[in-house]
Amino acid sequence: MIQARPELIVAAQHGNQEAIAELLTVCQPDMRRFARRACSHAEDAEESVQVALWQLYRKVGTLRTAATFATWLFRIVERECYRLFRLRSRLDPLDDATLAAAAGSDVPVDLRSDLSAAIAMLPGPYRTVLILRDVEEWTAPEVAAELGIGLAAVKSRLHRARTMVRARLMASGYWRQASDEEQE
Repeated sequence: MIQARPELIVAAQHGNQEAIAELLTVCQPDMRRFARRACSHAEDAEESVQVALWQLYRKVGTLRTAATFATWLFRIVERECYRLFRLRSRLDPLDDATLAAAAGSDVPVDLRSDLSAAIAMLPGPYRTVLILRDVEEWTAPEVAAELGIGLAAVKSRLHRARTMVRARLMASGYWRQASDEEQE
């Protein structure tokens, strides 16, 4: 919770520039903590805090009561995180180059195609973790820091993503065909 004094908020509402400057400084740590939990990417968290600080500077005078200040500010951060998430999900589709890199060039074409399709079918959070860990070869702590999630969540999502990809590949029939050909 933001630890701003009510009299500081009231002074900022009335246009006191020193109060606004102090309010901007006092609010930042709590807003950053909240944004790291609310946003899916570290860059989005930073950007949402900057947007919220700008809104605070521009519109603190429109706030009706000092009691609703923290809720108002956190809601701005939350909305901005959601807006950035929607924007990122529209702009970052899984492209063929990423899928090809995930499949590898020394893998047979059928398996590469099935692997690409399996990765593309993963839900976003699982796909992101799988690509960062297995394709980009990031460490688990690096992935956790980038996504703003805990190390346990990275491990869990990676395990779940690998399980879903494995199940999809098994269902595709590639391995059954390969093992049938070896038996003949």
